[in-house]
Amino acid sequence: MPSYECPTCRNVTRVARRTDAPYRPFCSERCRLVDLYHWFEGDYRVSDPLTPEPDAPGPTPQPEAVDEQ
Repeated sequence: MPSYECPTCRNVTRVARRTDAPYRPFCSERCRLVDLYHWFEGDYRVSDPLTPEPDAPGPTPQPEAVDEQ
């Protein structure tokens, strides 16, 4: 029997099938909307893209193959 923990309220939900949980990973529509509200308010955000440090060496470029005809 699949079970999962709601990321909003931490309630553990057990279902017979995964398709029986329409708000998964949330336990209810309320928890889903609370999470959405936090995204809209800016409480949650995706971090800046990871970029290599300017002094860190990058991948070594490989020489291109030359066709000799």
